[in-house]
Amino acid sequence: MKSFLRGFLLALVVVASIVAWTALPWPAWLALAVVFVLWMQLTRAGRQAGSAASVGVSTLPQRIGSSSVVVIGIAGVVAVLVSLLAMGVGYSEALSNSGSTDTAIVMRDGSASEVSSVLEHDSIVAISEAPGIARDKAGKPIASPELVVAANLPLSDGSGDEGSVQLRGIGDQAWTLRPDVKIVAGRKFKPGLRELVAGKGAQRQFAGLEPGRQIRLGSQVWTVTGIFASGNAMDSELWGDGDVVASAYRRGSSRTSVFARLTGANAFDAFKAALKSDPRLQVDVETTLDYFSKQSEQTSKAIRIIGIVVGVIMAIGAVFGALNTMFAAVAGRAREIATLRAIGFRGTPVVVAVMLETMLLALLGGLLGGLLAWLAFNGFAASTLAAGTTGQMSFQLHVTPALLWTGLKWALAIGFIGGLFPAVRAARLPVTTALRES
Repeated sequence: MKSFLRGFLLALVVVASIVAWTALPWPAWLALAVVFVLWMQLTRAGRQAGSAASVGVSTLPQRIGSSSVVVIGIAGVVAVLVSLLAMGVGYSEALSNSGSTDTAIVMRDGSASEVSSVLEHDSIVAISEAPGIARDKAGKPIASPELVVAANLPLSDGSGDEGSVQLRGIGDQAWTLRPDVKIVAGRKFKPGLRELVAGKGAQRQFAGLEPGRQIRLGSQVWTVTGIFASGNAMDSELWGDGDVVASAYRRGSSRTSVFARLTGANAFDAFKAALKSDPRLQVDVETTLDYFSKQSEQTSKAIRIIGIVVGVIMAIGAVFGALNTMFAAVAGRAREIATLRAIGFRGTPVVVAVMLETMLLALLGGLLGGLLAWLAFNGFAASTLAAGTTGQMSFQLHVTPALLWTGLKWALAIGFIGGLFPAVRAARLPVTTALRES
């Protein structure tokens, strides 16, 4: 019964520690680290733990093989976890960077995204005349009626397969509305002609998108006149004149959305209220920041769940590797531990010493895994079918400091679990038994 209670309490300690590991922010961990260092410096038990830990750490080069198993195993967990989470961060940033609080998107009421929205010409005119929209130097409202359709193009990997790309027909104010969009090669398309410009992400993903080249979209031939860069989800699109795109895809005068530059972020509520109260309109109004952020939520959440599931599976293997290594280390140092106990070292310093050794290996593994993830995947180009769109969206993985901290917490959690049970066994091992088994 006593053995069962000890095991149960140990399991509760593990669970509570893991919960704390995931919940506490880094300032709290820094404070705990300071308290721990003070304990080791100012108390007799702490000094004993430091002395015992230094002896164990000094023997690590003699156990380089078994120690490497722990470090490499944990590094693999951290590298995979951080790289998968970096995919979700990069995807979310690409979409959220596409919007702002001082621009708005207007779609038909009940539409989840642009591709499911239809706005007729009269509605577009009424939206463009709404109060709160900024005007250019000529006094024209900075509003761009836009049409989003799907097109198929051969992929750039040489496989001959085709992928879906989003073709956006834009109004003449689209460039003013999005000053961050810059032509980096060639020129803009000319209104009224079957010409288009391609985003850098689309050019990287699909074949034939170089200035001067002609591509076939459906049954028609279009000329690529330039390449643009925006640094967000728009990089994955093709842009052409709205009237020409509507004619080619038989959409008449309808559009899927209207983007508008507001006089300021504080003008949004009045702009929305004016459109909602207009009896001619049945529309949804959002800031572009809210709209694009919502589009990223489900996919980012799915990527995060996948990353955590994969990380947990790999972490279980790393924990067993750490357990085996540290149990072997404790067994190999049984005489040393028994000697420390015989000269007055109590159980707590022994537990802390073994834990410090394991946590040091886990820290090395976490740092190595984070470094590998950053070197291999930070800025790595990827693409996926974006929610609410008709085509693939290119984005870059972003290994942020927050993700590196998450990976380090996982590494230390693995080290904690992998070292706790061997540490407790070392502290509970009778001195006479340890000396006899040695």
